[in-house]
Amino acid sequence: MTQVTAIVPPDEQANGRLVRREASTTPERAAGRRRRRRIAEIVLGFGAPVVLFVLWQVAATSGAVNPLFFPAPTKVWDAAVELIKSGELFEHLWVSLTRVLIGCGMGVVTGVAAGVALGASRWVRATLEPLLSALYTVPKLAVFPLLLLIFGLTDTALNVAIGMTVFFFMWVSTMTAFLAVSPGHREVAQSFDAGPWQTFRHVMFPAALPQMFIGLRMSVSVAVLMMVGVEFTQANKGIGYLIWYSWTLFQAPRMYVGIVAVALMGLLLSNIVKWVSLLVLPWARVEIEGGDRNLL
Repeated sequence: MTQVTAIVPPDEQANGRLVRREASTTPERAAGRRRRRRIAEIVLGFGAPVVLFVLWQVAATSGAVNPLFFPAPTKVWDAAVELIKSGELFEHLWVSLTRVLIGCGMGVVTGVAAGVALGASRWVRATLEPLLSALYTVPKLAVFPLLLLIFGLTDTALNVAIGMTVFFFMWVSTMTAFLAVSPGHREVAQSFDAGPWQTFRHVMFPAALPQMFIGLRMSVSVAVLMMVGVEFTQANKGIGYLIWYSWTLFQAPRMYVGIVAVALMGLLLSNIVKWVSLLVLPWARVEIEGGDRNLL
């Protein structure tokens, strides 16, 4: 076990002699504390939904809530099994996932490009930021009918609508990340006579990456929300369509299956982005996870 000799103030010394104390925190204890904290987080993360479903089941079976609007989780499970056996659920999931990935790809590429341009150049920011800020406040579902006029009743209109939503989130997060880079980083690059490209590649971009990945996690979640919205409006396949069509037929269990599927899709995509960011940026673990550095 690692020991550390601590020099204590005179009033804490014993008869004027140096007191040898064992460090209160050792690597083994720190690792054990992190492991216990992680186990507690997992238990809480899984325990909260379980408690919610148990309360829901009790309320539905006891008549505390109307089972027509809030069917018991067992009924929802039966509907999910039926949709899985028929292959209908996976068909809707695949269509929706494809739209989310295509829309995210379009929005991330264009949003990062715009964010880098506005974050790195004061003149570009002065020219485009007022226009983009004004467009950012416009609800994207309000623009969706225009996209249908331009692209017709095709998946292209849905993908572009999702991409537009992701674009603004990635633009804001990327631009903010570049503007938040400490001036000291630039000064260090200048002291080594680094050119603009070298400063961008070795200083600005790596420093902005953690916040960009956080923006990407938000963008993926927003893309799922937008996907459901556009599928409500114009689609004949997808999870959003399944939810809306089930509601029109008053099939509440199938509707809840779609809602749970959307939640799981968003959770999975968000965690994938988080895992990739931790793999690519291991030095920014505290910033990405939002934890307390003293607890690591």
